Amino acid sequence: MISLLLIILCSYLAGSFPTSIVVGKILKGIDIRQHGSGNAGATNVFRVLGPGPGVFVLLVDAFKGFAATFWISGLVVDPLPFGSGLVMIIAGLFAVLGHIWTVFAGFRGGKGVGTAAGMLAALFPRALLVCLLVFVLVLLITRIVSISSISAAVALPITLTIFRYVLDWSVESSLYLFSFFAAALILFTHRSNIQRLLNGTERKIGAKPAGKD
Repeated sequence: MISLLLIILCSYLAGSFPTSIVVGKILKGIDIRQHGSGNAGATNVFRVLGPGPGVFVLLVDAFKGFAATFWISGLVVDPLPFGSGLVMIIAGLFAVLGHIWTVFAGFRGGKGVGTAAGMLAALFPRALLVCLLVFVLVLLITRIVSISSISAAVALPITLTIFRYVLDWSVESSLYLFSFFAAALILFTHRSNIQRLLNGTERKIGAKPAGKD
């Protein structure tokens, strides 16, 4: 039980590292949450600080999820109550939760997409490739990052369902069930974006803020 608590704590703290906030402070001396969309994620960094910092934040955020799932899940000092697959999912999940509700920045973090992608890279790379393809295709069609992220999240349980029941590939039950929770969590963190999409006010890539020439 000590091992599981250690894994949960370390994964949460790793996910809590506020990459976008640190980058904003270092590069411009700003709190990224007070600019652009107000979100502490890679998309807002891309919007406010440019593509270089945005890509850097995305990679670090993804690494947080991968590191927790692939490495931190192996911090075993006593017998674990679950199998290694479920422990990896738990570690990755708490990294995502740490990113969304970071203890280092008043529990106001990002939306978890990048960190969840890093987690998925460690758990099931083939599913990640499908989700990335969905993200890119929707982004090319709509030029809206939020709907691309939502589409990729929804694609995860659909993809694993096809892998498991149509292609008869081996997909652990814990991972399959988690995919539905992960999609629901991403939808929850994008609830304000969904409202703007319904109102027709969600910004597209390259669009100028309302009221500006």
